[in-house]
Amino acid sequence: MGKATPVRRQTVDLSGYPDLVVIYLGMRAPSLKALGAAMKTGKEIGRAVAERPDGLLLHESFLFSLFPPHLGMRQYWRDLDSLERWTREGLHRGWWTTFLKDPKGASFWHETYRRSGGFEAIYDNVTEPVGMMRFAPVAQAKGPMFSARARLDPGARAPAAPVGEAELQQAD
Repeated sequence: MGKATPVRRQTVDLSGYPDLVVIYLGMRAPSLKALGAAMKTGKEIGRAVAERPDGLLLHESFLFSLFPPHLGMRQYWRDLDSLERWTREGLHRGWWTTFLKDPKGASFWHETYRRSGGFEAIYDNVTEPVGMMRFAPVAQAKGPMFSARARLDPGARAPAAPVGEAELQQAD
């Protein structure tokens, strides 16, 4: 029997990132039509990330499951302001608006975690609970629960969402 090799444990010093934000995103496609929409949206996200938006520290893609296809991403942002600015500009706003107007059966969700405190989540078109939706009470994303900033900081003045609540209701 050979000599055991001890585990190599490491950690990270996040002191230089006091406002770090981590966001997990997922897209589930229960049909071929939905898979096409998810693939198109994933490609658009890739294009938007390739522009290296200010504040994006890292973007990673992964697969939750093959059947049904459930694609995932994790992003690390310097701060919430950078993430919010990106969601309201350029390529992100375009693909997000397109998806919300016609998801073609695909679902999209994100969960956001702040180092300085606070979690929030949104689940669009999700029929099978995922993440925090599996243990926490589910509420409609309306009024004060519509914007990510308002969900993170109840009572805070939130900038306008990339797609407004009234605009989204008109698409219904």
